[in-house]
Amino acid sequence: MDKDDIVRKIKDHKKQPNLRFRLKTEVEKFSNKLFLCLFDMETPVEPSLLELEAQFTSLAELACWDPENSCKELWGQYLEKLPGILEKLNLDAEAIADCDPASLSLEEVYMAYPGFYAIAIYRLAHELYNFGFPLVPRLMTEYAHSKTGVDINPGARIGNSFFIDHATGVVIGETAVIRDHVKIYQGVTLGALYVAKNLEKTKRHPTIENNVTIYANATILGGNTIIGENSIIGGNAWITSSVPPNSTVFHTPEIKIKTLPNVP
Repeated sequence: MDKDDIVRKIKDHKKQPNLRFRLKTEVEKFSNKLFLCLFDMETPVEPSLLELEAQFTSLAELACWDPENSCKELWGQYLEKLPGILEKLNLDAEAIADCDPASLSLEEVYMAYPGFYAIAIYRLAHELYNFGFPLVPRLMTEYAHSKTGVDINPGARIGNSFFIDHATGVVIGETAVIRDHVKIYQGVTLGALYVAKNLEKTKRHPTIENNVTIYANATILGGNTIIGENSIIGGNAWITSSVPPNSTVFHTPEIKIKTLPNVP
C-alpha cells in the first residue's frame, strides 16, 4: 500500500465532521482565564470579561454545530451568573480553611488545594450545563480532572460550603445531589449501580444530605440511595441503600496477629 492509499484510507475513516480538537485547548484557555478573572488580584476584571466574551464566541462557533441553534447569545446570561458562582466558591474556600488544620491561609486554599480547583471549575461548568451548552461544560470538568484527579460531572448538583480533602480519585456522577456543608475525602465514589444507555434521563447517582462526612475510598451507589443528614460514612464503606440521618457507617477490618514459630 503506497502513501496515497494510506492517506485516502485515513480520510475515509475520519467520520466526525465536527470533531475539532482545537475546541479542547480553547476550553482550557477559557477555564484558566475564568479562574484568574474571579480570583487573581492582578487580573483586571473588565478587560478580562471582554477577553472571555471573545473566547466564548469562539467556543460557541466550535461547539454549537446546529446553525439554527447558536450559543453565542448565552454569554450575557452566563455573565450574570458569575457573581453568584464567585460567592459560592468563596464559601467553599472558607469551609476548607475552617475544616482543615493543615491550611494556613485562605490564599493557600485558592492556590494550592486541588479539591478547591476542581470545585471551582465544576461550578463554572455547571451553569453552562444548565443552559444546555454542548460539550464545553464536560471539557471544562475533564480539564480539571486531568489537573487534580477529581472527576465531577458538570450535571451534578452541589450545595454550599463543599469540601473535598486531598482530592485525588474522587468521582461524582451526573445526577448526584450534594446538599450543604458536605465534606468528602480522597477516593470517594458517588456512582451508579450499573451502566445502561436507557438510563440516560433517570437519576442514577446518590443524594447526600446536609452536614455529611464521607471518608476515604467509600463507595456510594444508586439513584435511590440517600445519605441522611449529619451522618458519617467511614473509609472503604460500600453502600447501595439509604442511610438514616445521624448515622455512622463503617467497615470493620478483620485483624489477625501473626505469630512466628520459635519466638518467645
